[in-house]
Amino acid sequence: MEMTTCTILWNSKRSSDPKKVSITESIQGANNAVKWVDSCEASLEDGKKPCNKCNHEVNEVQFEVKNEINDGDTHASDANSSFLQSVVNMIGMLIGLGQLSTSYALENGGWISSFLLLALGIACAYTSHLLGKCLENNKKARNYTDIGHHAFGSRGRAIAATFIYLEIFMALVSYTISLHDNLKMVFFGTNVQFSWVHHLSTSQVLTVFAVLVALPSLWLRDLASISFLSTSGIIMSLMIFVTVACTAVFGGVTANHTIPALRLRNIPHISGLYVFSYGGHIVFPDIHRAMKDPSKFTKVSIVSFTFVTSLYASLAFMGAKLFGPEVNPQITLSMPRGLVFTKIALWATVLTPMTKYALEFAPIAIELEHRFLYSMKSRTKTIIRGTIGSILLLLILVLALSVPYFQYVLGLTGSLVSVAIVLIFPSVFYIKIFWNQISKPILALNVFLIAIGCLLAISGTISSMKLLVENFMRLH
Repeated sequence: MEMTTCTILWNSKRSSDPKKVSITESIQGANNAVKWVDSCEASLEDGKKPCNKCNHEVNEVQFEVKNEINDGDTHASDANSSFLQSVVNMIGMLIGLGQLSTSYALENGGWISSFLLLALGIACAYTSHLLGKCLENNKKARNYTDIGHHAFGSRGRAIAATFIYLEIFMALVSYTISLHDNLKMVFFGTNVQFSWVHHLSTSQVLTVFAVLVALPSLWLRDLASISFLSTSGIIMSLMIFVTVACTAVFGGVTANHTIPALRLRNIPHISGLYVFSYGGHIVFPDIHRAMKDPSKFTKVSIVSFTFVTSLYASLAFMGAKLFGPEVNPQITLSMPRGLVFTKIALWATVLTPMTKYALEFAPIAIELEHRFLYSMKSRTKTIIRGTIGSILLLLILVLALSVPYFQYVLGLTGSLVSVAIVLIFPSVFYIKIFWNQISKPILALNVFLIAIGCLLAISGTISSMKLLVENFMRLH
């Protein structure tokens, strides 16, 4: 999964405070809800479950306030993103960790596999369009899980949420592996040892320190204070592409390697890498809601995916031609040592994961707070949320150091989880919601996408899992 943008953080922050949501939305009929929440807030902050003033459960308070808002004009009053801003948001969401592996995927799949990259880009742009149609059909839908609920009820919401959180978790494992691998290159030749962790290598010790440095960001309760990390992540991702391009032009590396035509046996594995590169659909509903003119969402999707697909293809061919069979699963590790471009790319790749932890954990933290911690005091919420986030991050660190196979974990994430989120679920939701209106050609197209998605998911998961187990057994 790629980076979480400021839009989801801002919308999530608004949704976490019903009082402020009611005021900012300026919706007819919300004034009563605001007064109601004012009278109840004292009870909630004191940790009392029943509201003495209204004699309602806390769950009912949140539910009713949400309904007061949704019953009015559903297009947010702060929806002020222009067409260009929406394109930038979507591109920023898509570009991320996946770009590091496109050269490796092309080299191992053959240049014909670039048509798979192109086809997936077109398919994902289409499923983005489908999500927009589902949102327009139900004005109360605010996010990806709401669409699942609209299509299949609480079971649809639960399945969508499970895949989303699994993708976040596995993506963070991949980010931490990337952090370890690039730190090893940045501090190549450096020896750091401690008597109490003598069994850890220098790069592993440095990775532990880097994660511990990022750990406090998980304790921040005010999402606005970490939203700047999203912009930093976008800048770092673009910097990686620019430095690889500069290496090709000014780095003295001759792009004279021949890319094989097709390596069919590798297609299942590299398809997961390609799919992961287009992961971003979980935040697209937030981009849709933030637009001044949501009717242009499809055009935003087309422009964004065209740009990102062109960038991925350019980087893939560039890296494969420059480094050939020696290309690393992370292209930054193939760049010549000593070049200033290489140092910039390595540091950008090191800093990117450190900007991700708080951002990626934010959706889980918000859901945790809304469902289980709503009646607790603010300080207690922060402690519990921070503790759970810290435990998860330390678990991610242990997994990343135990299974240091970036390309296989990333491919498994793409095949096992991302393909469902970007291909299968949008088509399934669309068919269910528009069953009485959908034409036969469109139905056939979506059934075809579901079938292709299932094929890629099954074959890719088996291939990536097999490679992961084989390499893990070889290591131990």
